[in-house]
Amino acid sequence: MYDLVFWQQQASRQTLTNKAWIADRHVTAESGATFDCINPATNQLLAPVTACGDAEIDLAVRSARRAFEEGPWARMSPAERKRVLLRLAELILAHREELALLDSLSMGKPVMDAFNIDVPGAANVFAWYGEALDKLYDEVAPTASSAVATITREALGVVAAVVPWNFPLDMAAWKLAPALAAGNSVVLKPAEQSPFSALRLGELAAEAGLPQGVLNIVPGLGEEAGRALGLHPDVDCLVFTGSTQVGKYFMQYSAQSNLKQVWLECGDKSPNLIFEDCQDLSLAAEKAAFGIFFNQGEVCSANSRLYIQRSIHDEFVERLITQSQYWQPGDPLDPANHAGAIVDSTQMRRITDAIALAKKEGATLTAGGRQLTFNGSDNFIEPTIFTGVRPESSLAREEVFGPVLAITPFDTEEEALHLANGSVYGLAASVWSDDLNRAHRVAKRLRAGTVSVNTVDALDVSVPFGGSKQSGFGRDLSLHSLDKYTQLKTTWIQLR
Repeated sequence: MYDLVFWQQQASRQTLTNKAWIADRHVTAESGATFDCINPATNQLLAPVTACGDAEIDLAVRSARRAFEEGPWARMSPAERKRVLLRLAELILAHREELALLDSLSMGKPVMDAFNIDVPGAANVFAWYGEALDKLYDEVAPTASSAVATITREALGVVAAVVPWNFPLDMAAWKLAPALAAGNSVVLKPAEQSPFSALRLGELAAEAGLPQGVLNIVPGLGEEAGRALGLHPDVDCLVFTGSTQVGKYFMQYSAQSNLKQVWLECGDKSPNLIFEDCQDLSLAAEKAAFGIFFNQGEVCSANSRLYIQRSIHDEFVERLITQSQYWQPGDPLDPANHAGAIVDSTQMRRITDAIALAKKEGATLTAGGRQLTFNGSDNFIEPTIFTGVRPESSLAREEVFGPVLAITPFDTEEEALHLANGSVYGLAASVWSDDLNRAHRVAKRLRAGTVSVNTVDALDVSVPFGGSKQSGFGRDLSLHSLDKYTQLKTTWIQLR
């Protein structure tokens, strides 16, 4: 059923919601401003989209504040909020084809990845937090018998969420589900490259029973809409996934305005360590290729630095080159393709510039590296492998956010750890070893928020995701995520 013809027909019939969603109605910019959203796989215009500015951001924040203070959601019982979130999860699955197509068309990912991974994943996140709601308890402190002291969690109020373009629906769900579950109102700014699934999600949330004004979606440019959210004095908390550079801007905006909480999940240069005692090199090579080439390498935790013990280096590289052929790009609507288009020409230039610089700095281009053209668009690039990458080179230090792998050999465990930790980032890392002692020892010393042993990029809604150093702080997913969206209150009752 889900062949190229099917998705092409769906795309030809797809209606795009292109206006802001504020207080449960579609809103255009007061200035009339729009920005063009382009399909990177064809370079054709999808739609002009409302470009929210200061006026629309203020309208959305006021809508969220009014909804929070009046309390139809914040004061709703956990069981009732659970019912709405579970209904929203059902609606997401009911619109699975549409939502998958919206993300594929706008940012170039293979539509079947969105259909099989992103959309079910987003639904699961809403369902998981909905199910958790009526199973959380507050605390009673161990005071003297003459007093009772309770410790309760309360919603913060208005949360601003700024999410990236690489997993548009998933990243929105990661922020929205726990923020809403805790009783907050939210203003969500999707990336300008991929606003459509978020805008559709706003409509589905209203259909699920979310009260008016609790969720507002404000598409716009980062330097305008994002900045306005960061500086707004009535936003209590801002959560962000994106580049480290932009994350630093949001920290500045907080200091310049109301000292709002800011929680960041930023860039990375995740290391993947392959030791000679790894017995299944075929699996390790398959996973190493997945770790860098999945989603065209546009993954914050992509395993973009590969360190291979010298004794197995050449054999492993050959296996990896073979595995890379699986990730050759093509039309994202064709289920036969496992990689699609780079999100836009700007990002494409960053990737080709990084490849050119790696060559200039002396790395060896071992596979790929060519820019390709399909359907009139040149936003495609082969899976690219460099060997002989020096630790001090740009390719070993700077995030490319594309399907470009930097390989460096090592001799000892200590050297591998030194190379892996020699980064300003600390989001994720992987270790391949069948020595249990080594696996524990290395995992403990790696400075990363998630260390995957004998796999890559291990992820589940039940465990926290986030990093350290310039990868940011705070955690998405798991019950720990609720810490970002709540504050503790002590209530002391003196007995008489």
